[in-house]
Amino acid sequence: MESFSLILAIVVVTALAFDFTNGFHDTANAMATTISTGAMRPKAAVAMSAVLNLVGAFLSVEVANTISKGLVDEAGIRPEVIFAALVGAILWNLLTWLVGLPSSSSHALMGGLIGATIASAGFGAVHGDVLVTKVLIPAIAAPLVAGVAAMFATRLTYRMGRNAEAKASEKGYRAGQIASAGLVSLAHGTNDAQKTMGIITLALVAGGAVAPDSDPPMWVILSAGIAIALGTYLGGWRIIRTMGKGLTDLQPQQGFAAQTSAATVILASSHLGFSLSTTHSVSGAVMGAGLGRKGGVVRWSTATRMFVAWGLTLPAAALVAAIAEWVCGFGNWGTAVVAVFLVASSAAIWKISRREVVDHTNVNDHDTPAEEPAGVVTQAIAAVTPPPAGPSEDLSATIPAPAAADPQAPSAASTV
Repeated sequence: MESFSLILAIVVVTALAFDFTNGFHDTANAMATTISTGAMRPKAAVAMSAVLNLVGAFLSVEVANTISKGLVDEAGIRPEVIFAALVGAILWNLLTWLVGLPSSSSHALMGGLIGATIASAGFGAVHGDVLVTKVLIPAIAAPLVAGVAAMFATRLTYRMGRNAEAKASEKGYRAGQIASAGLVSLAHGTNDAQKTMGIITLALVAGGAVAPDSDPPMWVILSAGIAIALGTYLGGWRIIRTMGKGLTDLQPQQGFAAQTSAATVILASSHLGFSLSTTHSVSGAVMGAGLGRKGGVVRWSTATRMFVAWGLTLPAAALVAAIAEWVCGFGNWGTAVVAVFLVASSAAIWKISRREVVDHTNVNDHDTPAEEPAGVVTQAIAAVTPPPAGPSEDLSATIPAPAAADPQAPSAASTV
């Protein structure tokens, strides 16, 4: 029978709070392209995603085991360490949500756990081989693989539909988008909900509530699934706007290709136990789909900010978690100070977000950024991409890259 101390109960509640933020932070991964292309209404889209996230939480525990058994030494890890890790992860999630950047909740959690563990037990308590092979390498490979797959899938969809009537083709691809978005949601629940399962299981082992090397108990799987589903239903509308409209302008063909490619990468990684970032996979797929259409339109000013956030996620969450662990080391009053700081900071971020509300009523409103000069990526893609072969291709995308780069040209979207 599991026995709980007060600190262990606080850790479990905080972990579920992180899972909740993970849900609304990552809703864009599954539904941004579906919402931006009009394939589904915003509220219906997030409701479907929430249900499938819950279902996905029950499909596997491989990623949970990577976190609870592989990344850090279970011996010597106290519940306070887990609490400090969650503080770093939650605050990074909320900050990036506030500015609408699709950063990785997974890497925020990994960074928090690493920082708190180092502060508590030293560098030797972190398994560097697991960190490299199952976290860092997938972080780099996932967006590249998903992006290349989405680019070629986009070209294939346009080629296959070149003789089809445009409206009928778009209607079919919108239906395909709904199916592929459901697959991404299922994959997200399978991958991301497990991370909270893993962190709770690690806390239970650290607190002596379950035996070492245990799989997540059923109540942990159920509670993590419900928490991420509730967060998903609320919808991270700020990040949905960035993913759906800020990176590129997607047509249904591109949205279908992007979501299918991302879902394939995420599900494969979950099966292998890789703690993959669904954000990295979907973002890479969206950019790949943008480049896969003739005259690909990817707004690299937005993408650059996103890349910077990706690079900062692990060290930033680790630093906050290490400081939180140092404060928790002073005893119960230190833990209380950290808890109050977390609640106060979260409330402050939410209050700031109310100054400019983004919700389901205005999520597709987007102010087009200023023109960006044509870059080598657009020129290279344009050089090897054949001209559109049928009416289903986007005619506006046939404008040559140099003309689109003219600062006087009335373009609706910046080119690379």
